[in-house]
Amino acid sequence: MSFIHDDFLLQSAAARDLFHTYAKDEPILDYHCHLPPQDVASNRRFRNLHEIWLEGDHYKWRAMRANGVPEELITGSASPYEKFLAWARTVPFTLRNPLYHWTHLELLRYFDIDDTLNEQTAESIWNRANEKLATDELSAHGILGKFQVRALCTTDDPTDSLSDHKQIAASGLSTKVFPAYRPDKALTVHDPAAFNAWIAKLEAAANVEIRGFQSFLDALANRHDFFHSMGSRLSDHGLNTAFSEPCTHDDAAHIFDRAHNGQAADAAEHAQFASYLMHFFGRLDAAKGWTKQLHLGARRANNTRMFRQVGPDTGFDGIGDWPQIDAVARYMDQLDLVGALPKMILYNVNPADNYAFATVIGNFQDGSVPGKIQFGSGWWFLDQKEAMELQINALSNCGLLSRFVGMLTDSRSFASYPRHEYFRRVLCNMLGRDIENGELPRDMPLVGGMVRSICYSNAVQYFNLPA
Repeated sequence: MSFIHDDFLLQSAAARDLFHTYAKDEPILDYHCHLPPQDVASNRRFRNLHEIWLEGDHYKWRAMRANGVPEELITGSASPYEKFLAWARTVPFTLRNPLYHWTHLELLRYFDIDDTLNEQTAESIWNRANEKLATDELSAHGILGKFQVRALCTTDDPTDSLSDHKQIAASGLSTKVFPAYRPDKALTVHDPAAFNAWIAKLEAAANVEIRGFQSFLDALANRHDFFHSMGSRLSDHGLNTAFSEPCTHDDAAHIFDRAHNGQAADAAEHAQFASYLMHFFGRLDAAKGWTKQLHLGARRANNTRMFRQVGPDTGFDGIGDWPQIDAVARYMDQLDLVGALPKMILYNVNPADNYAFATVIGNFQDGSVPGKIQFGSGWWFLDQKEAMELQINALSNCGLLSRFVGMLTDSRSFASYPRHEYFRRVLCNMLGRDIENGELPRDMPLVGGMVRSICYSNAVQYFNLPA
C-alpha cells in the first residue's frame, strides 16, 4: 500500500465515512493566502519542481538548515536541481515533522507520484514532475481548477494598484480572486524613514497630497473604498499583540506630525498611534461589512545575521511569548462600545493561549451573524495535525465548532492546496473517533453536515464575497 492511501489519517470506519462522503469533494474557499497576484494574472507556468515547491518555502528551508544543508543550497546561487537534491536528501530526516506528510501528499496530488522522496528517487521524481509541470493542468490556472478553488483572497498593501486583480477579473478565470487590505505599514511611526517612504506611495496611490494626519486618514479610507470596489471584503494585520492603548485624535496627530518630520515615536507613542489607527481600521471594516483578521504572536526576524543576509520571511521567525488576551479583549470592547465591531478572526500562534482565545471570542458574539467572532484555524507553526487538534478541541469546548469557517492555506505556494485535504482528514478522524467512542451520535447526516459546512459553506456564508 502507498504511504498516502485513500484512508490516510482516517483511523475508524466513521472517520472514513465522514471524509469520503462529506469532506473529500467539497470545493475550497481560500480566504487568506499570500499567492502573488501577478502569478495568477500571468497564468504562471513553473519550469521545474524547485520553482513550485522550494522557491520561497521557508518551512522546507528551516528543515534543510536543521539537517546541516549550507545556505548556498537553500537560498543561495546553487542550481534548481542542486537545491531540490538537497531537499530530497533531507526528506528522510523529516519523519514525524508535518513536512513528511505534506511532501508526499503533494507529490501524489499534483504529479501522481507515490514514491517516497529520498536521494535515490530524486532524479526520477524530478523528471516526472517536470513533465507534468509542462502541461496546462499544472499552470497557475490549471491548479486552481484542479483543486476546485472557487475563490481566494490575496494579501495586499493599500498602496497596491491592484492592476493584477483587474487583469484576473477580466480574464474569465472561474476562480474568483479578491484582494485583502493589509495596512500594517501605516503603523510604523517608530521608523520614520520607512514610514515616510510608504506615505509617498500612499499619496501616489490615493492621488492626494498628505499634509497632515487627517489627510493621511482620508487617503487610507480612499484606498479602503477602492479595495471594496475591487471585491475586497477582508482586511488583515500581522501584529505581535493587539493594540488598545488610549489615544485621542490630537495625540495621534501629534505623533504623526513628528514622524512625518523624521522624529521616531518611542514605544509608548507607537502603541498609542497604532491603537488609534487600529480603531480607525475597525470602524472602516464594520461600516462595509468586512471581516478583520488579526494574526497575533509571531516573533519575527530572530536571527539578525541571517536577516541581514537573506531578508524577511526566510525561516527565522518563531512563536512569541507575549500576553495577548488583555489587549485583544480591550480592542474588541472599544469597538463594540461604539457599535463598530466588525466580523473578526483571531489567529493565535502560541498554543498556550488556545483556551484564552477560544473564550474571548464568546464575549463578543452579538447574535447578528453566526460565529461573528472566529477563533481562526491553526496558523503557521500550528497548521499541523497535533496543533489542528488542539485548536479544534479548544473551539469545540468553548464555542461552536459547527460555525467554524475552516481551513486556509496562508501560503505563497501554489503547491499548498492539499493542506485543505490534510485538515479535512484530521477533522474527520477526530469526529469519527468521537462517534466510535459514543461521544457523538452515529447520525452521519448530522455530523457529516457539520463537516461539509466547515469545509466550505460556512466560509461562503460568512464572508459573503461578490459573486
